[in-house]
Amino acid sequence: MADILKLAAEPKQRAGKGAARAERRAGRVPAVIYGAKKDPVMITLEPRDLQRELTGGSFFSTIYDVGVEGKNERVLPRDLQLHPVTDRPMHVDFLRVSATTKVTVEVPVIFVNDDNVPGIKRGGLLNVVRYAVEVSCNADSIPGEFQIDLEALNLDIGDSVHASDLSLPEGVELTITDRDFTIATIAAPTVVAEESEGEEAAEGEAPGAPEGEAPAEAPAEGGGEE
Repeated sequence: MADILKLAAEPKQRAGKGAARAERRAGRVPAVIYGAKKDPVMITLEPRDLQRELTGGSFFSTIYDVGVEGKNERVLPRDLQLHPVTDRPMHVDFLRVSATTKVTVEVPVIFVNDDNVPGIKRGGLLNVVRYAVEVSCNADSIPGEFQIDLEALNLDIGDSVHASDLSLPEGVELTITDRDFTIATIAAPTVVAEESEGEEAAEGEAPGAPEGEAPAEAPAEGGGEE
């Protein structure tokens, strides 16, 4: 079962853009809880609490119990609006969920034991194609992360990690099913050859006369003696 975290909230008394701006001026982040055929609930969040959850890296795949006036709403974050200049949270949408609610979420991919991968030992580089993978499952079955043991896969330069290398819990399905998509590769090292100063100096210089000898004069036009 997915971990359920707690998030404190306060009710927002008025709806509308004006009320939302007033809440932001007061140092709160407006949000809404909707779904499950119930009326939406307008709330506000403490910015520091919200920012702490955002830095965890799995905000949109985490189930929360949002406490509002002594009642808990079990929700899943679905949308986040950020300020275009400061990137501060401006508004959050939460979807009500139950254990049987079918959801689609992106789950972070974590790579471990990369120091013991043959390809990386030989100078290869881990090239991550997907930092998260989209899955479909019940709300109470959302994986916290997908951990990929690179050492166990014994990857060499040119090898790849594919969707088939993931260990999917029961009831969790990939949303991309028409191909075994790539998650990461072990790329060949990039080597930039630098010319030595001597080689650079040699280029563009005309061959000179041997040391101690004057360069030969070019014959006058017209040839030799008459």
